[in-house]
This record gives sequence, C-alpha cells and structure tokens, in this order.
Amino acid sequence: MDFEKAAFYFFALILVLAALRVITARNPVHSALSLVLAFFTAAALWLLLEAEFLAIALVLVYVGAVMVLFLFVVMMLDINLDRLREGYWDYLVPALVVAGVMVLEMAVILGGRYFSLAQMPKPPAADPDYSNTRALGEVLYTEYVYAFEIAAVILLVAIVAAIGLTLRKRKDNKYQVPSRQISARRANRVRLVSMPSDKGDSGAAS
Repeated sequence: MDFEKAAFYFFALILVLAALRVITARNPVHSALSLVLAFFTAAALWLLLEAEFLAIALVLVYVGAVMVLFLFVVMMLDINLDRLREGYWDYLVPALVVAGVMVLEMAVILGGRYFSLAQMPKPPAADPDYSNTRALGEVLYTEYVYAFEIAAVILLVAIVAAIGLTLRKRKDNKYQVPSRQISARRANRVRLVSMPSDKGDSGAAS
C-alpha cells in the first residue's frame, strides 16, 4: 500500500468516527467540535484529490465562520439537555430505518458496477503549472456566470430579510434616532426660568 492510499484510509477513518461522534455526543458543544474535526478531515481528503481550492474554502467558510457561529449560539442559548433528551428513544427505530435505506441506496449507487476502476479509471496527473483555482474561476465566471449572479442575489435577499425580521419595531424596544440628536438645539431642550427669591421666607427659616 502506497502513502496516498494509507493517508486516504487514515483520514476516512477519522472522518467516520468524527461524524459518529457528532450524533452520539451528549454535549452540543462536543458535537460541534466533532463536526469541526470532520470538516478538517474532509478538507484533507480534498487535498488528496488535488482540489486545493475546495479544501481551503471548506476550512475558511464552514470551520472559520459557520461552526464558530454554531458554537456561539449553542453556548449563548444555554440549552436544557435533560429536556432535549426527552423522547430520544422513541425516534430510534424510524431513524435506523431511514439510515438503513440511505446506506442501501449509497451501496447500490457507489457499487463496483458504476464506480469501479474499470468504469472510472484514475485521471492522469496534472501539469506542474496547473491551478484548479484558476480553472474553477474560468468556468464559474464564463459558463455559469448567470447562475452565480442569481445565487448571489438570492443570498443577498435572504440576508436583508433576516436583518429586517430581526430589527422590526417592538413596543418595548428603545432605540436612538441620530438625525434628531444632530438637529437638537438648546432652546428646544433647556428653558431658563427666573424666580425671585422670597426674603421673608428665607429670614423665617434662618
């Protein structure tokens, strides 16, 4: 067995164990950290397939942004684990049935009839000056530029909608209006009142 196959089986084993740990860990934080390990291992597999751009994107986007957000949300929500585990075993049988169907489908599709070495031989080695990042960029911004722009617009609309739903006005919210603060004048806020002093009252008090 050469080094490439040994590295593949090593990372594949870690990936499977990390994925199992995601669904079996009792603590949500441990599940999220196991998912981070799974992402790093999947990125290593992408590197073995000479897909450096996808590996770096997986680490930067999912590990650097999405998983950090998951960890912050999990730690800030203070989830009640006892209540979360209620009725866990009631869904065990349906979950095993669905998992069994998924494994059977993957075994049929990924079997030797369609994905064997005879059907899909190993691709030839790339040139030393080949860059999959450049090749992906050329395809993305030429053949699929409209689909890319539509996806960007959809994500932008989703971001704006999420911000609009979060910042909607509520009766109990207190917010500032910068335009009113800038246009404020002393004559509108402060009123000076001249009140004559009463000498008789001051003398009686003394």
